[in-house]
Amino acid sequence: NVLSCYDGMSCGQIALDLEGIQVDKYHACEIDPYAIKITQKNYPNTIQLGDIKKVSGKDLPKIDLLMGGSPCQSFSRASTNPKGFDDDRGQLFFEFVRLFKELKPKYFLLENVRMKQEDQDIISMNLGIKPILINSALVSAQSRNRLYWTNIPNVTQPKDKGIVLKDILEDLPFPKDTPNYLNNTWGGKTRGERVKSINDAKANCLTANMWKGQIPTYVKKPIQVGVASNIRGYD
Repeated sequence: NVLSCYDGMSCGQIALDLEGIQVDKYHACEIDPYAIKITQKNYPNTIQLGDIKKVSGKDLPKIDLLMGGSPCQSFSRASTNPKGFDDDRGQLFFEFVRLFKELKPKYFLLENVRMKQEDQDIISMNLGIKPILINSALVSAQSRNRLYWTNIPNVTQPKDKGIVLKDILEDLPFPKDTPNYLNNTWGGKTRGERVKSINDAKANCLTANMWKGQIPTYVKKPIQVGVASNIRGYD
């Protein structure tokens, strides 16, 4: 039996599925209707519980695995003014702690971003364990350093699979014969050369706007000459 807090589109359930771990009942705390819709499409037997603040441990069966990635915006270094636990989103972590104490699961797993040491220490103190840092770049095309607090035994760093953007991006949504598509020069390099260097790299952030051959907008200084949105045939 699993309880997933802040379940989103149920990536935790996807991971368990890919690992071949049988789940009898998967309970999910989530309030976003679109995320819930995707979850129920992929895993229609998911038991949706709604707002985590309204979920009580006494109403649930024995939970073997409690997991979740509490909202990170108040901790993230990418935020302009991270407020940590002074932010309502940061406070949602304590709902995980409450359920952790009520349910006493065999295993637990909490994920969050790299953060200020004092905030990290508060989480560690409440869960009774220090986190392990894993960069998802080892197993994906995205550079994504994250902290994992867990009592699952023998957790080690995954092997680097060498995955880069070109391994995961789909084909272009516009014709490759678009005039000047890969021939414009910028800084002494053709767009084709720049695209190759980007597609051989890791992304800092993956978005639905990325396509093979496109110079994506996540580059720190986006190239404005002929970006995908201005190329004829792009819808």
